[in-house]
Amino acid sequence: MMTNQHHTVLYIGVTGNIAKRGWQHKQKIVDGFTKKYNATKMVYVEEYNDVHRAIHREKQLKGWTRKKKEALINNINPRWNDIYTKLFDR
Repeated sequence: MMTNQHHTVLYIGVTGNIAKRGWQHKQKIVDGFTKKYNATKMVYVEEYNDVHRAIHREKQLKGWTRKKKEALINNINPRWNDIYTKLFDR
């Protein structure tokens, strides 16, 4: 999941290359929701080997209330730190 500086929006998406896609969002190369709402902070990631399971999970998360999504993030990343650098800038 990605959010903006003030955590007022949440973006959920599926990709085959999270490092590349996260970078594209951070650079605002991709037109759409993340660019429009400045959602450049990666706060939660799940990894799947099966694209069908990933898409199913994406749909499930998108159906959740904001409160439930926040609880998921808070359980793993209570400070809502940008985890992109930790995961991909090595």
